[in-house]
Amino acid sequence: AMAAVNPAKTLEDEMTCSICLDYFDDPVSLDCDHSFCRGCITQYRGRLTTDVSCPQCRRTFPQGNLRPNRQLRSIVDAARELRLQAGMKPAPESLCKKHQEPLKLFCREDGIPICVVCDRSKGHRAHTVIPAEEAAEEFQERLQAHLKTLRAEREKLLGLKVSREETSREYLKRTQVERRKVVAEFQQLRQVLGGQERLLDKMIVKAGIDTVTKLSVQISRLSERIRELEGKCQKPASEFLQDVRSTLSRCEEGQAQQPEEMAPELEEQVRGFSKKAIALSESLREFKVTLFSDFSDVHGSLLHRGGS
Repeated sequence: AMAAVNPAKTLEDEMTCSICLDYFDDPVSLDCDHSFCRGCITQYRGRLTTDVSCPQCRRTFPQGNLRPNRQLRSIVDAARELRLQAGMKPAPESLCKKHQEPLKLFCREDGIPICVVCDRSKGHRAHTVIPAEEAAEEFQERLQAHLKTLRAEREKLLGLKVSREETSREYLKRTQVERRKVVAEFQQLRQVLGGQERLLDKMIVKAGIDTVTKLSVQISRLSERIRELEGKCQKPASEFLQDVRSTLSRCEEGQAQQPEEMAPELEEQVRGFSKKAIALSESLREFKVTLFSDFSDVHGSLLHRGGS
Protein backbone atom coordinates (compact mmCIF):
# COMPACT_ATOMS: atom_id res chain seq x y z
CA ALA A 1 0.00 0.00 0.00
CA MET A 2 1.22 3.49 -0.80
CA ALA A 3 2.28 5.72 2.07
CA ALA A 4 -0.27 8.38 2.94
CA VAL A 5 0.56 11.81 1.55
CA ASN A 6 1.00 14.52 4.18
CA PRO A 7 -0.58 17.70 2.65
CA ALA A 8 1.10 19.99 5.20
CA LYS A 9 4.53 18.48 4.40
CA THR A 10 3.89 18.77 0.62
CA LEU A 11 2.88 22.43 1.01
CA GLU A 12 5.95 23.09 3.17
CA ASP A 13 8.20 21.53 0.50
CA GLU A 14 6.62 23.59 -2.28
CA MET A 15 7.35 26.80 -0.36
CA THR A 16 10.97 25.88 0.46
CA CYS A 17 14.04 26.91 -1.57
CA SER A 18 16.20 23.85 -2.35
CA ILE A 19 19.41 25.88 -1.87
CA CYS A 20 18.90 27.49 1.57
CA LEU A 21 16.17 25.01 2.71
CA ASP A 22 14.07 27.90 4.08
CA TYR A 23 10.88 29.66 2.89
CA PHE A 24 11.39 31.46 -0.43
CA ASP A 25 12.59 35.05 -0.20
CA ASP A 26 11.69 37.01 -3.39
CA PRO A 27 11.24 33.79 -5.43
CA VAL A 28 12.34 33.73 -9.10
CA SER A 29 11.92 30.91 -11.65
CA LEU A 30 14.21 29.54 -14.36
CA ASP A 31 12.91 28.42 -17.77
CA CYS A 32 12.57 24.87 -16.38
CA ASP A 33 10.01 26.27 -13.84
CA HIS A 34 12.14 25.44 -10.80
CA SER A 35 12.11 28.32 -8.31
CA PHE A 36 14.73 29.68 -5.90
CA CYS A 37 15.28 32.74 -3.70
CA ARG A 38 16.67 35.54 -5.84
CA GLY A 39 19.62 35.91 -3.45
CA CYS A 40 20.37 32.15 -3.42
CA ILE A 41 20.38 31.70 -7.23
CA THR A 42 22.36 34.93 -7.68
CA GLN A 43 24.99 33.68 -5.25
CA TYR A 44 24.91 30.24 -6.93
CA ARG A 45 25.59 31.80 -10.31
CA GLY A 46 28.35 33.95 -8.83
CA ARG A 47 30.32 36.06 -11.27
CA LEU A 48 29.93 33.63 -14.20
CA THR A 49 29.05 35.17 -17.56
CA THR A 50 28.37 31.82 -19.24
CA ASP A 51 25.12 29.85 -19.18
CA VAL A 52 24.13 28.42 -15.79
CA SER A 53 22.69 25.00 -14.96
CA CYS A 54 19.61 24.65 -12.74
CA PRO A 55 20.68 23.32 -9.28
CA GLN A 56 17.77 20.84 -9.38
CA CYS A 57 17.48 19.48 -12.94
CA ARG A 58 20.90 20.62 -14.29
CA ARG A 59 19.41 22.08 -17.49
CA THR A 60 21.36 25.13 -18.70
CA PHE A 61 19.88 28.56 -19.38
CA PRO A 62 21.20 31.99 -20.41
CA GLN A 63 22.55 34.06 -17.50
CA GLY A 64 19.74 36.65 -17.40
CA ASN A 65 16.68 34.38 -17.53
CA LEU A 66 15.20 34.89 -14.05
CA ARG A 67 11.42 35.41 -13.93
CA PRO A 68 9.87 36.79 -10.71
CA ASN A 69 7.34 34.24 -9.42
CA ARG A 70 4.74 36.62 -7.95
CA GLN A 71 2.11 33.93 -7.32
CA LEU A 72 4.57 31.84 -5.27
CA ARG A 73 5.68 34.96 -3.43
CA SER A 74 2.07 35.72 -2.39
CA ILE A 75 1.59 32.14 -1.16
CA VAL A 76 4.83 32.24 0.87
CA ASP A 77 3.93 35.65 2.35
CA ALA A 78 0.52 34.27 3.39
CA ALA A 79 2.18 31.19 4.94
CA ARG A 80 4.58 33.43 6.88
CA GLU A 81 1.65 35.51 8.17
CA LEU A 82 -0.21 32.39 9.28
CA ARG A 83 2.88 31.07 11.04
CA LEU A 84 3.33 34.44 12.77
CA GLN A 85 -0.30 34.56 13.91
CA ALA A 86 -0.07 31.01 15.22
CA GLY A 87 3.01 32.03 17.23
CA MET A 88 1.22 35.06 18.70
CA LYS A 89 -1.66 33.02 20.14
CA PRO A 90 -1.17 32.52 23.88
CA ALA A 91 -0.33 28.91 24.48
CA PRO A 92 -2.31 27.14 27.20
CA GLU A 93 -0.42 27.30 30.48
CA SER A 94 1.46 24.15 31.45
CA LEU A 95 0.64 22.84 34.91
CA CYS A 96 2.85 21.08 37.41
CA LYS A 97 2.01 17.36 37.28
CA LYS A 98 2.51 17.03 41.01
CA HIS A 99 0.73 20.15 42.33
CA GLN A 100 -1.45 21.20 39.35
CA GLU A 101 -0.08 24.76 39.62
CA PRO A 102 1.26 26.89 36.70
CA LEU A 103 4.99 26.39 35.99
CA LYS A 104 5.97 30.05 36.49
CA LEU A 105 9.46 29.47 37.94
CA PHE A 106 12.73 27.88 36.69
CA CYS A 107 15.23 25.95 38.86
CA ARG A 108 18.80 26.61 37.67
CA GLU A 109 20.34 23.60 39.42
CA ASP A 110 17.86 21.05 38.00
CA GLY A 111 17.28 23.00 34.75
CA ILE A 112 13.49 22.50 34.84
CA PRO A 113 10.39 24.71 35.16
CA ILE A 114 8.67 24.40 38.57
CA CYS A 115 5.61 25.83 40.33
CA VAL A 116 5.46 27.95 43.56
CA VAL A 117 4.70 24.89 45.68
CA CYS A 118 7.79 23.07 44.27
CA ASP A 119 9.86 26.17 45.11
CA ARG A 120 8.88 25.92 48.79
CA SER A 121 9.37 22.15 48.91
CA LYS A 122 12.39 20.48 50.44
CA GLY A 123 13.74 19.41 46.98
CA HIS A 124 14.22 22.99 45.68
CA ARG A 125 14.51 25.05 48.89
CA ALA A 126 18.32 25.47 48.61
CA HIS A 127 18.30 25.92 44.80
CA THR A 128 18.55 29.13 42.73
CA VAL A 129 15.07 29.77 41.36
CA ILE A 130 14.20 32.60 38.88
CA PRO A 131 10.97 33.58 37.06
CA ALA A 132 10.28 31.33 34.05
CA GLU A 133 10.02 34.35 31.68
CA GLU A 134 13.44 35.62 32.76
CA ALA A 135 14.96 32.16 32.21
CA ALA A 136 13.28 31.95 28.79
CA GLU A 137 14.79 35.31 27.74
CA GLU A 138 18.21 34.18 28.90
CA PHE A 139 18.01 30.93 26.94
CA GLN A 140 16.54 32.76 23.92
CA GLU A 141 19.64 34.97 23.78
CA ARG A 142 21.95 31.97 23.97
CA LEU A 143 19.99 30.08 21.30
CA GLN A 144 19.88 33.15 19.02
CA ALA A 145 23.68 33.39 19.31
CA HIS A 146 23.92 29.73 18.26
CA LEU A 147 21.46 30.37 15.43
CA LYS A 148 23.58 33.28 14.21
CA THR A 149 26.70 31.07 14.21
CA LEU A 150 24.89 28.24 12.41
CA ARG A 151 23.46 30.60 9.76
CA ALA A 152 26.92 32.10 9.18
CA GLU A 153 28.34 28.57 8.84
CA ARG A 154 25.57 27.68 6.35
CA GLU A 155 26.34 30.81 4.28
CA LYS A 156 30.02 29.89 4.30
CA LEU A 157 29.25 26.33 3.14
CA LEU A 158 26.86 27.61 0.45
CA GLY A 159 29.64 29.87 -0.85
CA LEU A 160 32.08 26.96 -0.72
CA LYS A 161 29.62 24.72 -2.57
CA VAL A 162 29.19 27.33 -5.33
CA SER A 163 32.97 27.78 -5.53
CA ARG A 164 33.53 24.00 -5.82
CA GLU A 165 30.85 23.70 -8.52
CA GLU A 166 32.40 26.60 -10.47
CA THR A 167 35.86 25.02 -10.13
CA SER A 168 34.49 21.66 -11.26
CA ARG A 169 32.82 23.25 -14.30
CA GLU A 170 36.01 25.17 -15.11
CA TYR A 171 38.14 22.01 -14.84
CA LEU A 172 35.68 20.11 -17.03
CA LYS A 173 35.67 22.90 -19.63
CA ARG A 174 39.48 23.07 -19.66
CA THR A 175 39.91 19.30 -19.99
CA GLN A 176 37.39 19.19 -22.86
CA VAL A 177 39.25 21.99 -24.69
CA GLU A 178 42.62 20.28 -24.12
CA ARG A 179 41.18 16.91 -25.17
CA ARG A 180 39.90 18.38 -28.44
CA LYS A 181 43.33 19.95 -29.06
CA VAL A 182 45.18 16.69 -28.35
CA VAL A 183 42.77 14.64 -30.50
CA ALA A 184 43.14 17.15 -33.37
CA GLU A 185 46.95 17.06 -33.11
CA PHE A 186 47.08 13.26 -33.11
CA GLN A 187 44.63 13.05 -36.00
CA GLN A 188 46.85 15.44 -37.94
CA LEU A 189 49.91 13.32 -37.07
CA ARG A 190 48.10 10.18 -38.18
CA GLN A 191 47.12 11.83 -41.46
CA VAL A 192 50.73 12.95 -42.06
CA LEU A 193 52.10 9.49 -41.22
CA GLY A 194 49.36 7.87 -43.31
CA GLY A 195 50.26 10.10 -46.28
CA GLN A 196 53.97 9.30 -45.89
CA GLU A 197 53.16 5.61 -45.58
CA ARG A 198 51.13 5.63 -48.82
CA LEU A 199 53.88 7.59 -50.63
CA LEU A 200 56.51 5.19 -49.30
CA ASP A 201 54.42 2.19 -50.40
CA LYS A 202 54.24 3.61 -53.93
CA MET A 203 57.99 4.31 -53.95
CA ILE A 204 58.76 0.77 -52.72
CA VAL A 205 56.47 -0.81 -55.33
CA LYS A 206 57.92 1.34 -58.14
CA ALA A 207 61.52 0.74 -57.02
CA GLY A 208 60.80 -2.98 -56.81
CA ILE A 209 59.31 -3.04 -60.32
CA ASP A 210 62.24 -0.98 -61.72
CA THR A 211 64.82 -3.23 -60.05
CA VAL A 212 63.13 -6.44 -61.22
CA THR A 213 62.87 -5.06 -64.77
CA LYS A 214 66.57 -4.13 -64.85
CA LEU A 215 67.54 -7.52 -63.40
CA SER A 216 65.40 -9.24 -66.06
CA VAL A 217 67.29 -7.31 -68.78
CA GLN A 218 70.63 -8.32 -67.24
CA ILE A 219 69.53 -11.98 -67.02
CA SER A 220 68.44 -11.87 -70.66
CA ARG A 221 71.82 -10.43 -71.72
CA LEU A 222 73.69 -13.05 -69.68
CA SER A 223 71.59 -15.85 -71.20
CA GLU A 224 72.42 -14.53 -74.68
CA ARG A 225 76.18 -14.38 -73.80
CA ILE A 226 76.06 -17.91 -72.38
CA ARG A 227 74.50 -19.21 -75.60
CA GLU A 228 77.12 -17.33 -77.62
CA LEU A 229 79.99 -18.77 -75.56
CA GLU A 230 78.51 -22.30 -75.64
CA GLY A 231 78.32 -22.02 -79.42
CA LYS A 232 81.91 -20.67 -79.54
CA CYS A 233 83.21 -23.58 -77.46
CA GLN A 234 81.70 -26.11 -79.93
CA LYS A 235 83.53 -24.66 -82.98
CA PRO A 236 86.73 -26.20 -84.46
CA ALA A 237 90.03 -25.00 -82.93
CA SER A 238 91.07 -22.90 -85.93
CA GLU A 239 87.78 -20.99 -85.94
CA PHE A 240 87.59 -20.90 -82.11
CA LEU A 241 91.02 -19.18 -81.80
CA GLN A 242 90.36 -16.45 -84.35
CA ASP A 243 88.77 -13.90 -81.89
CA VAL A 244 89.23 -15.69 -78.57
CA ARG A 245 90.99 -12.67 -76.96
CA SER A 246 88.15 -10.22 -77.72
CA THR A 247 85.67 -12.80 -76.45
CA LEU A 248 87.56 -13.15 -73.15
CA SER A 249 87.85 -9.36 -72.87
CA ARG A 250 84.05 -9.00 -73.20
CA CYS A 251 83.54 -11.70 -70.58
CA GLU A 252 85.83 -9.93 -68.08
CA GLU A 253 83.96 -6.62 -68.62
CA GLY A 254 80.67 -8.37 -67.95
CA GLN A 255 82.00 -9.80 -64.68
CA ALA A 256 82.95 -6.29 -63.50
CA GLN A 257 79.27 -5.15 -63.66
CA GLN A 258 77.45 -5.43 -60.30
CA PRO A 259 73.82 -6.73 -60.16
CA GLU A 260 71.09 -4.08 -59.76
CA GLU A 261 70.23 -3.15 -56.12
CA MET A 262 67.32 -1.34 -54.51
CA ALA A 263 67.89 2.45 -54.40
CA PRO A 264 69.85 3.36 -51.19
CA GLU A 265 67.77 6.53 -50.72
CA LEU A 266 64.69 4.29 -50.47
CA GLU A 267 66.29 2.45 -47.54
CA GLU A 268 66.87 5.86 -45.89
CA GLN A 269 63.17 6.74 -46.41
CA VAL A 270 62.08 3.44 -44.80
CA ARG A 271 64.47 3.96 -41.86
CA GLY A 272 63.22 7.54 -41.39
CA PHE A 273 59.57 6.40 -41.42
CA SER A 274 60.33 3.75 -38.77
CA LYS A 275 62.00 6.38 -36.57
CA LYS A 276 58.95 8.69 -36.84
CA ALA A 277 56.57 5.86 -35.99
CA ILE A 278 58.68 4.86 -32.94
CA ALA A 279 58.91 8.53 -31.82
CA LEU A 280 55.11 8.91 -32.08
CA SER A 281 54.61 5.70 -30.09
CA GLU A 282 56.99 6.98 -27.37
CA SER A 283 55.21 10.37 -27.31
CA LEU A 284 51.85 8.63 -26.85
CA ARG A 285 53.25 6.53 -24.00
CA GLU A 286 54.74 9.60 -22.27
CA PHE A 287 51.47 11.50 -22.79
CA LYS A 288 49.48 8.67 -21.16
CA VAL A 289 51.84 8.56 -18.14
CA THR A 290 51.72 12.37 -17.75
CA LEU A 291 47.93 12.46 -18.19
CA PHE A 292 47.26 9.80 -15.55
CA SER A 293 49.79 11.40 -13.19
CA ASP A 294 48.12 14.81 -13.59
CA PHE A 295 44.69 13.23 -13.15
CA SER A 296 45.78 11.55 -9.92
CA ASP A 297 47.15 14.86 -8.60
CA VAL A 298 43.94 16.76 -9.47
CA HIS A 299 41.74 13.97 -8.07
CA GLY A 300 43.72 13.91 -4.83
CA SER A 301 43.54 17.69 -4.57
CA LEU A 302 39.75 17.70 -5.07
CA LEU A 303 39.30 14.95 -2.47
CA HIS A 304 41.46 16.89 -0.01
CA ARG A 305 39.46 20.07 -0.61
CA GLY A 306 36.15 18.27 -0.34
CA GLY A 307 37.12 16.80 3.00
CA SER A 308 38.50 20.02 4.47
